[in-house]
Amino acid sequence: MRTIGKQSGAMVQMENMPAVKSLLAELRSGLSNYWKVADGILRQSGVTLRAPQEDDFSFNKNFFSLLFLYSFHHAGIQKPRRILYAATLQCLRGMVTGCDNLLDGEYKQTLDTDIPETGTRFRSVIDIMVSDRVLFQLLLEACRRQEINLNQAIEAAAGSMKTMTRSGVQEASEEAGITTILTPDDILQTVHHYKTGILFKCPWDIPLVVEDLDESEIAPLLEGLYCIGMGCQIMDDMVDFMSDLERKRHNFLVSLIHHSSNPLEKNRLHELVDTGGRQQLTDPAKDFPDSVIKASKTSHRFLENGLNLLFSEEHRFLVEPSIQFLEKRIGVSHLCRRQDNEI
Repeated sequence: MRTIGKQSGAMVQMENMPAVKSLLAELRSGLSNYWKVADGILRQSGVTLRAPQEDDFSFNKNFFSLLFLYSFHHAGIQKPRRILYAATLQCLRGMVTGCDNLLDGEYKQTLDTDIPETGTRFRSVIDIMVSDRVLFQLLLEACRRQEINLNQAIEAAAGSMKTMTRSGVQEASEEAGITTILTPDDILQTVHHYKTGILFKCPWDIPLVVEDLDESEIAPLLEGLYCIGMGCQIMDDMVDFMSDLERKRHNFLVSLIHHSSNPLEKNRLHELVDTGGRQQLTDPAKDFPDSVIKASKTSHRFLENGLNLLFSEEHRFLVEPSIQFLEKRIGVSHLCRRQDNEI
């Protein structure tokens, strides 16, 4: 049985590893540069960017960025470039988060500014525009330092759009709501593949332009990130079960229930659909135990495969603690822990 104590201890151990401390230092340099450039851009428009707090550089808040940085380190990319990519990662994060905010009608903060908090849509627009401009300026500064040439900067700026656009097109296709509940395999192959799987490979769009790398050697790292993205999206679906049902969005757990052979679970799902979400669900694991187990196992399998591909042999003992961290971070620990003995 997994325990919070063991999880916390393992993650503290990971955070204090010399290799992770080194990546955290590189991340701090990259993030600091991002906020410095963003501040200069916003001040010209009369907007004040509040200084980042210590928590903004923390291990917990930047776990995904650290995974991406780890992949760069594993591929042999040199430290100065990794710091540049740590800054470009934050640019991509700002653009992706801003787009998600607009599509989902919510606001998850990227830039802490003095723009009124009531203007959430405008704040998302600013996050996107500023992050895009910061990305261009970071690439331009790298050109001035002769770290990359102008053609690489132009190709990198264009390349950063490719994966995000493919992912965004899939998100946009659901805006009007869906009329068919796809099979679980179709969800994975035609929805989550674009929505999150390839999006987790997006941080490599710029390094692939700039670096002289053998793509066959980094293919396992990209596949690892892809699998991690897929596993995380399935956990997101478990958390967003009711909201996706109400908004008529594709959801892996909904698909498992709808296409299952369990009449009790299917009838309960139809009850929720018929009431338009007015009949709230308090515990998916109670009403849909079989499907929750299947979703949890599928997510765990993706994460395990992905982290094993990403981590070098000396760090693979951190695979399970990383999965537990992600389960807690995304908010499905209470669902996954019921199935610990079966995974």
